[in-house]
Amino acid sequence: MPEISFFESRLNDICGSDSVKKSVPMSEHTTFRTGGPADYYVIPKDRETFLQLIRYMKQSEREYFILGKGSNILVGDKGYRGTVVDTSEALKDVVIEEEMITAGAGAYLAAVANMAADASLTGMEFASGIPGSIGGAVFMNAGAYGGEMSMIVSSVEVIEPSGEVINILGSEMGFGYRTSVAQREGFAVISAELRLQKGSREEIYAKIKDLGMQRAKKQPLDFPSAGSTFKRPEGYFAAKLITDTGLSGLTIGGARVSPKHNGFIINLGNATSADILDLIEEVRERVKAKFGVELEPEVRIIGNF
Repeated sequence: MPEISFFESRLNDICGSDSVKKSVPMSEHTTFRTGGPADYYVIPKDRETFLQLIRYMKQSEREYFILGKGSNILVGDKGYRGTVVDTSEALKDVVIEEEMITAGAGAYLAAVANMAADASLTGMEFASGIPGSIGGAVFMNAGAYGGEMSMIVSSVEVIEPSGEVINILGSEMGFGYRTSVAQREGFAVISAELRLQKGSREEIYAKIKDLGMQRAKKQPLDFPSAGSTFKRPEGYFAAKLITDTGLSGLTIGGARVSPKHNGFIINLGNATSADILDLIEEVRERVKAKFGVELEPEVRIIGNF
C-alpha cells in the first residue's frame, strides 16, 4: 500500500475513506463535460461532516472548491490542484412548511421548483429549467424569464471564512445581477429559506410547461454547455452583441457559439476546456473591437489549462 499524506489522512478521518477519491476527472461532474482530474474529490455524507471538512480546509489553507451540480464552471484540461467538495449528499435535504421551503445547498434547483409546484407554491417557476444547485443559485443570484433568487430568498445559512455558521436575511444578501454577498465575501452556502406563495397547482405547472417549451425552442439543450456563457452587459444583451459581430456558429476545436442561441458556447462532443476558453476569449476580443463592450464570463473558470 502506498503511504498516504497527512492531508489525505485527515480527509479520511473527517469524511471516511470511502468518501475521499483521488484524481477524479471533472469532465464527469461538469455540464460542459470537460475538465481534467481534481487531486481530491470528497463527498461528505452529512451536514456536520461538511462543516468539519470546510473548517479543516480553511485551517489548512489548502485550495478547495465547493461543487453543486457543475453547471456553471469550466475546469482546465490539466485538472484542479486542490480538493473539490461535492455537496450533493451532505446538503440535499428539503423541507416544506406552509409557504416556506428550506433547502440544502446541494439540492437540485429544478427539483425544488417542482416540489414547490407539487405543494401548490408559486414564485419559483422561473427556476424549473435552470440546471444547478440551490447553493450555486443563491451564490450567483441565478435567474431566468423575469425571476431570480433574490425575489424568493428569505434567509441564507452560510459558513464564514472564520468557520462560524451564521444566518443572513435575504434583504442583507446584497443580491445583484449574478452576484451576492456570499460570492463577494467568500461565504459557503449551507442552506436557504425560500418564501413562496400559495397558488393554483394547475396554473403553476402550466407556467413551468410554457417556460420549458420556450427553453427548448430558444436554447441548445441537446449539447453540453454551462448555460449562458456571458453576463449581460449594462445596456446591452450579450447574445445580440455576439450576433451583430457575426460570430454565430464560430468554432474553435470542438467548441462552438451556438447558432440556436449566440449567448451559449456549446461542446460539440469533442471539445477540450482549452477550446472553450479560447472561444470565450475570441468572442470577447471581437465584440470589444466592434462595439467597445467588455463581455464578462458568467461561467466560473478554475484549474490549470
